[in-house]
Amino acid sequence: MATEYGLLIDYEYCTGCHSCEVVCQMEHGLPTDQWGIKIAEIGPWHIGEDRWQFDFIPVPTDQCDLCATRVAKGKKPSCVKHCQAAVMTYGKIDELAEKMLGKPKMVLFTPKAAGK
Repeated sequence: MATEYGLLIDYEYCTGCHSCEVVCQMEHGLPTDQWGIKIAEIGPWHIGEDRWQFDFIPVPTDQCDLCATRVAKGKKPSCVKHCQAAVMTYGKIDELAEKMLGKPKMVLFTPKAAGK
């Protein structure tokens, strides 16, 4: 059985900079209205006097193949390489799932199987 890989996103510290969106579009030649990964903005929530909170969550789309061509060359997916807040990790699914234990605000993305 082949080892399966995925993308772990710790969105607690995502700043919503959109770097992942831009580099993905450039890597895959996507038009400006399509994304392999898209930042979802959740909020705002009022958390105190004159204080508001937003959550920014990078969400891979069906266009995401985890940069299969880059990964085949031993490189990281573009979104992982260029994430300014370093909130994305690429690796073996079982190892990524282990990192999630006891940690809030994390999501694990596994790409759809090729041809399905």
